Amino acid sequence: MTHEVLNQPPPLADFDVAADAALTSALAREGAGWAAGDLHKLGLRAGSAETRRWADEADRNEPRLLTHDRYGHRLDEVDFHPSWHALMDVAVSAGLAGAAWSDPRPGAHVARAAGFYVWTQPEAGHGCPISMTYAVIPALRGNPSLAAVYEPLLTSRSYDPGLRTPGTKRGLLAGMGMTEKQGGSDVRANTTSAVFSPETGTWRLTGHKWFTSAPMCDLFLVLAQAPGGLSCFLVPRVLPDGTRNTFRIQRLKDKLGNRSNASSEPEFENTVAWLVGGEGPGVRTIIEMVSMTRLDCVIGSAAGMRAALVQAIHHAKHRSAFGGPLIGKPAMRNVLADLAVESEAATVLAMRLAGSVDRAVRGDAAEQAFRRLAIPIGKFWVCKRQPAVVGEALECLGGNGYVEDSGLPRLYRDAPLNSIWEGSGNVQALDVLRALQRSPESLDAFFTEVGGADRRLDRAVRELRAQLADQTEVEVRARRLVERMALVLQGSLLVRHSTDAVADAFCASRLDGDWGHTFGTLPAGTDTAAIVERAAP
Repeated sequence: MTHEVLNQPPPLADFDVAADAALTSALAREGAGWAAGDLHKLGLRAGSAETRRWADEADRNEPRLLTHDRYGHRLDEVDFHPSWHALMDVAVSAGLAGAAWSDPRPGAHVARAAGFYVWTQPEAGHGCPISMTYAVIPALRGNPSLAAVYEPLLTSRSYDPGLRTPGTKRGLLAGMGMTEKQGGSDVRANTTSAVFSPETGTWRLTGHKWFTSAPMCDLFLVLAQAPGGLSCFLVPRVLPDGTRNTFRIQRLKDKLGNRSNASSEPEFENTVAWLVGGEGPGVRTIIEMVSMTRLDCVIGSAAGMRAALVQAIHHAKHRSAFGGPLIGKPAMRNVLADLAVESEAATVLAMRLAGSVDRAVRGDAAEQAFRRLAIPIGKFWVCKRQPAVVGEALECLGGNGYVEDSGLPRLYRDAPLNSIWEGSGNVQALDVLRALQRSPESLDAFFTEVGGADRRLDRAVRELRAQLADQTEVEVRARRLVERMALVLQGSLLVRHSTDAVADAFCASRLDGDWGHTFGTLPAGTDTAAIVERAAP
């Protein structure tokens, strides 16, 4: 009798991760309703016991750096557990890497975003090379001849790991090398040098990058100092003639989270490279890639929130305490409802950004202006909310959430990453200020988006306009301004597209009153039962 298990929730497995009302309604609204069938198939696979096992094994069995073979020859390869490859294979096959760029259907980028949101919920680490492969294509198009060679393989749905001649592979993966130890986000301080070789028509790079993730990728966009200034270069791991390019991996980073994914310090010495986007405008060239990876930071953080919320609701439904199910306790239900509101606000914003990207790349100037401002706003705020949401969801499980078997510790370790990667909070806030100054049409597009008359938003919109008009110590106030812009944008989306219970709760707690940024403080009278029921998978 001492080992009889009572009052413990059943395993959360074999469910449809895409059974998410906020996600599926946004999928249709943003023009990709045609992808619903495939999304639910992917959702069932994401919620399967097999995928949960892959996720656990990929995280526990970290990648290993193989610098040399037994005879002393350089290898510079990374060995991954088979479960990592299984996760990658599904992601690429589902079109979550570069495939959207070759799909002519309106909504292709929205469908891809929804798939990324669903498939990265069980394991986020492998999303890094998937995201970079998606993001590299618009930047690579800065050199049409290179794009003609590599884009068909970057948009492939075939996962073909291993370093071989690019033209012999069925599909390619891409990464980027921007930061260096002396500069970090200040990439203009980079010291990696680029020298043109007139004999071959290529460039030669020499230098050391500080944080280059997914070094097993086939090619990288790299920033280096050319005579004409900081420039962007394409660096393949294997050259067209089949010889290895010089890409010495000094070490893999020992990271807080994201442990299934390898992050490295590569060293270049006379490394062959091709110029992308002209000599000098390197930041402007690679920012096309950065903008897309920032979008995926928002999507990934929304996915992490959703994964944690689902765990918390599942536990509360099946766990009893103090005379009844946890989910029936007013205090617990208030916490779960508050988490659900935060999660839905993140999801609708992520999908709105994906819709904006989809329409912008098809020539919509208004959406291009909107995304210029909205992506760094979303990156700043949604990524900062993920650690708070995951931490509170973990607390809902109590001690059960603190053990590795629950999966919550992995979500918690991974939670801060997206707020750091591709520019931390200050970088995003200053980028918003830069957009407001240089692209006033972006602010017009923002207020066109949020400006629809609604009693729940009117005061917040008026106050935001006044705050933006005040240029006093604007850099000091940047974070507060961007936070407020994010909340007004999320509130506007929920008012238009969610239920009254969710929209009312968000506006009352985030836009009105004294919100302390903690969870479980929704005002009295909130229909918490309806909110939690809507969020349940």
